[in-house]
Amino acid sequence: MMQTLGVEIDMIEKGVVTLSAPILESSRQQHGVAHAALTFALGDTAAGYAALSVMEEDSEVMTAEIKINLLASGQGDRLVARGKVLKRGRRLVVVSADVFARTGDREVLIAVLQGTMIPV
Repeated sequence: MMQTLGVEIDMIEKGVVTLSAPILESSRQQHGVAHAALTFALGDTAAGYAALSVMEEDSEVMTAEIKINLLASGQGDRLVARGKVLKRGRRLVVVSADVFARTGDREVLIAVLQGTMIPV
């Protein structure tokens, strides 16, 4: 799905990941802005990769639950999601992500996510 959406990994550090994706015609809703599904997918994936970055080499993670607050419409050329680990436990990893709509150098915060990843 990430390939279909044109998602790119912009930055990876331990516990922090930044992803971005163009707002393609196929990812817009009826008002011409980024669909909330693109916003959610990008934020969830950035948060999941952030969780994965603090796990053991042969581990994977899955989203157990995640909540999104949509703050503004996704008007712009790209979406940028910055995921981070808030707390790593033995059984759960609490994560968050901020999603921005970017036009040129200007970014507007459009969504915040918070959730829980489980190691598998």
